[in-house]
Amino acid sequence: QVQLVESGGGLVQPGGSLRLSCVASGRILRINDMGWYRQAPGKQRELVAAISSGGRINYGDSVKDRLVISRDNTKSTVYLEMNSLKPEDTAVYYCNAKIVRWGIAYEYDYWGQGTQVTVSS
Repeated sequence: QVQLVESGGGLVQPGGSLRLSCVASGRILRINDMGWYRQAPGKQRELVAAISSGGRINYGDSVKDRLVISRDNTKSTVYLEMNSLKPEDTAVYYCNAKIVRWGIAYEYDYWGQGTQVTVSS
């Protein structure tokens, strides 16, 4: 079994900052890409940012100038630091990881349970 557990969401005022974390655990042979997606009410889930095991980064268009994604491969953890938050950033943020498990030849997509980020005064 593989689990992704997110933390760090919450309520923040406009202009504020938050740091999300996501830890992968289980029978993991290798973690390839890790990333964050978000889904606001009534909208489709969209890419926020993704980072490869080698550090190559891909940002979604809506937020790339206001956030930083990073990862610690030794801790199987990906981080998302968000700055200058706006009310339109309000969404459930989901961690995603493409993982190869021990004894399985293929990479599978895994998702966290989601963490709520609310930007409001």
